[in-house]
Amino acid sequence: MVVESNNSMVNRLLPDTTVVAAFRLRGQVQFNNQLGNTLLPIFSISGLRKSYKMAEYGKNSANILVHFKEGGANAFLDLPLHELFESNVELAHFFPPSELRALEDQIALREPIQAKVSLVQNFFISQLRHNHPDRLIANAIEKIKMANGTISVKDLSKNLYISIDAFEKRFRKTVGATPKQFSDIVRMKSLITQAHANRSFFNTALNAGFFDQSHFIRNFKAFSGQTPKEFLSTVSGPVK
Repeated sequence: MVVESNNSMVNRLLPDTTVVAAFRLRGQVQFNNQLGNTLLPIFSISGLRKSYKMAEYGKNSANILVHFKEGGANAFLDLPLHELFESNVELAHFFPPSELRALEDQIALREPIQAKVSLVQNFFISQLRHNHPDRLIANAIEKIKMANGTISVKDLSKNLYISIDAFEKRFRKTVGATPKQFSDIVRMKSLITQAHANRSFFNTALNAGFFDQSHFIRNFKAFSGQTPKEFLSTVSGPVK
C-alpha cells in the first residue's frame, strides 16, 4: 500500500490482524497519543495491537506500507512475533543496517513509485528465511475468520487436536498475538463491516457475544477511541 499526502493529515489506525512494515519515502510520520508524539523511523515494523493509534502524516509525505499475511512476517524475522505486540521498532533490529542503507539509496534514485515498490518487494524476497507456513496455525486463523472471531480458544484447540497451552504458545509466536487477542480483533472488524452496511451496531454486537450495550460500547471505545455513534458519523466509505 502506498500512502501519499500533499497536506498534513491525521488518520485513525484501527487494530488489524497483520504485521506491517513501513518505508518512509519523504516527509514525516508520527504516532500521537496522550503521552506525546513518537516520530517513526525511516524504515520500521509494527506488530499487532489491541487498540487504535492516531497517525499524523506530514505535508508532502509518502510511505510504502507492507502488510504481511497473518503469520507471514515469521518467514522473514528471526523473532517470536508476539514480542512485537503493541510495538513499532526500526527494521535495523532485524536486517543488516548496511543493506537497509543501500535500499534507502536505491529507493531515492528510482522513479516512478511502482519502481520503489518493486525494490521493497525484492528486498524482502532476498531476506526470506523459509517458506514453510505452519499449517495448523493457518487452519486456526481460517476457523477464527469463518466464525467472525466468536469461536473459543478451547474449541479451536480441541478441533485441532492440540493442548490449549501448546496451541496458545505456537499461535502467538507465529501470528504475533494470542488466539484470544486475534479473535477479538477479527470480531470487532467484522462488526464494523456489518454495521457500516446497515448503520446499526447493537443487534450484531449482541449476536457476536457482547452481554449488553454498555459492555459493547466499552470494548468498542477501547478498540477505536470512539463510541459506535461517533465512529459511524465519521465513516463515509466501506470499512476494511
